[in-house]
Amino acid sequence: MPWHWKDRYRSYTEPWGPVRYGIWAVYEGAKQAISEGRYRALLSISALLDAGFYIWFKVLNDNFIRFETNKTTIPKLVLQCTGVVLELGPGTGNQLCRFNKDLITRIIGVESNPHFVPDIEEQIKLNKLDDVYDLVIANCDDTAALERHGVVPSSLDTVLSIQVICSVSDPEATMKRLYALLKPGGKFIFWEHHRNSDWMTRFVQYFWNPMWRPLVGGCNLTRDMKKIVLSAGEWDNPEAVEGDEQPWSMLPRQWGVLIKPSVGLS
Repeated sequence: MPWHWKDRYRSYTEPWGPVRYGIWAVYEGAKQAISEGRYRALLSISALLDAGFYIWFKVLNDNFIRFETNKTTIPKLVLQCTGVVLELGPGTGNQLCRFNKDLITRIIGVESNPHFVPDIEEQIKLNKLDDVYDLVIANCDDTAALERHGVVPSSLDTVLSIQVICSVSDPEATMKRLYALLKPGGKFIFWEHHRNSDWMTRFVQYFWNPMWRPLVGGCNLTRDMKKIVLSAGEWDNPEAVEGDEQPWSMLPRQWGVLIKPSVGLS
């Protein structure tokens, strides 16, 4: 089997670009806090990282939109959302234009980084979702915050996760909670990156992860996403998980529309 050394080298060094931008973004966030007199923000590492991630994301967002639109299945996945939808981590609201409003009853967007709020609210208005989209500023594991918005076990038709499970603190526990929130017959729609099966690439992912994770919104390069998602509970169609893995890819993706059994299991 060819080793594709040039491709590997190019891929293995790619994370330096986002990491470098991340360092710059945290610095810019700190400068903004000083210029606005928000000195207490400088004492909180999490606040600095949140501000930095927002700046990082905004700078790169046009690239993300083009990539998602032209080279991924994300638009087709989002179109399959129906009924009452929980959108995890809407960020700048890139997915709001992709929902089929004729199929949606209500969308609850749960976003943990408050810096994204103005962007999400702008997208809600632009896409005329004011009457169906509720924005919750909380962690997706904040059960109390979700309950206040009517998100309780067996209340959701769809959960949408576009590169969010990579950043939660306990992905197995989070997935089990999300599974419980789905109605029987409900859908978990996801597009996530994961740990590469190639041993050399996996080693490089683990090398980059300590630098990558704090600067890129808590994102982990090293999670076994398929195992995490499928172990949340019983699914009617576990074979529906697809992927595009290359042996040297630092961000191989997996995606699918998993359906919770209609009867007999919860």
